[in-house]
Amino acid sequence: MVFYIFYVILGLVAGIASGLVGIGGGIIIVPSLVYLFKFSQHQAQGTTLALMVPPIGILAAWTYFKEGYVNIPVALLICLGFVLGGYFGAKIAAGIPDLMLKKIFGGVMVIMGLYMIFWK
Repeated sequence: MVFYIFYVILGLVAGIASGLVGIGGGIIIVPSLVYLFKFSQHQAQGTTLALMVPPIGILAAWTYFKEGYVNIPVALLICLGFVLGGYFGAKIAAGIPDLMLKKIFGGVMVIMGLYMIFWK
């Protein structure tokens, strides 16, 4: 039972990061599940996608919306693409060996990080 509190703490850290800078699942939860909780890459990605199904970001999104920082039409269009893309991406990922999936995940993280640091 005490061990479960660490999952809540992980969710809290990811939630704060998500509300603060719009990150959480991919950058914090997936690596934490793999390296701290010893999940396989597939389990970590699947679990993270499953936790996003309920409206976990509703309070953060509401706060941004009240401040005028949410473009609803764009969010709905991205959501539609995300649902379809998530389905097809999961189908592809399920057929990739775990070690290769970790490398793909890490490579995407590095590329995005470098892009965000060095692009003007």
